[in-house]
Amino acid sequence: MRSGGVQGRSGGVSVVRSCLLLLLIQVSAPAEARRLRGGRAQTRRVQLSPPYRERPEGAESFPLDFTAVEGNMDNFMIQIKNLAQSLYPCSAQKLDQDMKLHFLKNASVTCNDGSPAGYYIKESKGSKRWLVFLEGGWYCFNKQTCDVRYETMRRLMSSTKWPTTRTGTGILSPQPEENPHWWNANMVFIPYCSSDVWSGATAKTDNNDYAFMGSLIIKEVVNELLTKGLDNAKVLLLAGSSAGGTGVLLNVDHVAEQLESQGYPGVRVKGLADSGWFLDNKQYRFTDCLDTITCAPTEAIKRGIRYWGGLVPESCRQAHVGEEWNCFFGYKVYPTLKSPVFVVQWLFDEAQLTVDNIHLTGQPVHEGQWRYIQNLGQELRNTLHDVPAMFAPACLSHELITRTNWMDIQVKGTSLPRALYCWDRGLQDTIHTNNSHGNHNHQNHKVQPMRGCPLHLIDSCPWPHCNPTCPTIRDQLTGQEMSVIQFLKHLGFDVQKMAQQQGMDPGKLLGMLNNGN
Repeated sequence: MRSGGVQGRSGGVSVVRSCLLLLLIQVSAPAEARRLRGGRAQTRRVQLSPPYRERPEGAESFPLDFTAVEGNMDNFMIQIKNLAQSLYPCSAQKLDQDMKLHFLKNASVTCNDGSPAGYYIKESKGSKRWLVFLEGGWYCFNKQTCDVRYETMRRLMSSTKWPTTRTGTGILSPQPEENPHWWNANMVFIPYCSSDVWSGATAKTDNNDYAFMGSLIIKEVVNELLTKGLDNAKVLLLAGSSAGGTGVLLNVDHVAEQLESQGYPGVRVKGLADSGWFLDNKQYRFTDCLDTITCAPTEAIKRGIRYWGGLVPESCRQAHVGEEWNCFFGYKVYPTLKSPVFVVQWLFDEAQLTVDNIHLTGQPVHEGQWRYIQNLGQELRNTLHDVPAMFAPACLSHELITRTNWMDIQVKGTSLPRALYCWDRGLQDTIHTNNSHGNHNHQNHKVQPMRGCPLHLIDSCPWPHCNPTCPTIRDQLTGQEMSVIQFLKHLGFDVQKMAQQQGMDPGKLLGMLNNGN
């Protein structure tokens, strides 16, 4: 038994040595690259000290070529990664990069069908930052729509077939090349199984066919995370996409109040709402409220909030007494929030167009639909005008922050990860300034942007996919990729007419479109 304990300590030292070696290589590489630029570049091999030669048989050694730094940093990072995986003690940690499923200890907080709610977690020992993500997936608002949802999308109402692990992508990725600023945070993914836009607080009973406990699920997850290190955290970022993005707006103040009331006021709570900023606008074509897709958003939420027993932020409830459904729409709830929130929203959101009965299914849209789409972009711009921290590309898409290519999308030359970094730094500077002046209220939307670090990022061009970094468009019938000009012509775009509206020469406009501008 004792020798096993010594072996364990020795293994721990070996892990530390191996990982310190990697850190040393990363830190020294830029200096080495600068030295090589002064003379003839030569291949340099890392000489491992004896403890590292005594790896298990079969472990691959890897020559590190520093000349790669000069021409291509991506190649250098690949070599670093390969070296890390060739060192057994560090590569063993790769097995722990997936998030693991935990069911809630409080069995009374459940999914729609009464199965236990839960969360996936990847802990990052030593990190004081926590990212808690709320999954999206529409909603149902009465027994009929919930029955259909249960038959067709059961994983969004039950935990019975959840996998034991999940791999994080985008802002949940543990890979620094995919997630440069949050890769080493404690990652938590809460699956959506309440169908209530994360607002409900109603248990399943003999009289209720389904439980709607989205708000309580978040509360219970936070309680459990306090036993796993959240009690010592500095930052909790509550993030979510689609219905999860709306869930962030509905719950970020609840989470901040929960932590403060339980004696953890030092944890700074902030929100990241992705593709959850919906409009209560008039549909392009009115239809009866028969299902989730065709029902107008206002009517669906009015019915849903009663069916779910939905909760909204207290300050918003007081602003809309008797009409609490208003609080499900971003531009109405946002001004009432105390916690800082960063808003990510496509200007031509596919889910918004769907509920507005604009369906881009292979046939060119006519002029009325085209005008409606353009007006939707302008309406969204107007509602985001007073949001200080935001990222709004003029693209036709839905959800962004968990995409593996989320770094590729830019607004005015700035990527979303860069904008989030700027926001985070700006909030820290604001807190330090407030503290130095005796103002300890850190829950403040206003952030002083740093030089070269823009926060209010919104495209000004007036049509879908006028941003050259928008995601690839595919024809829904053929699956073929389309250029911007092909896509706009597919929508019935008239170059002559649009140029006249914009006061431009048609040839110049056509050139801009071909370049994706």
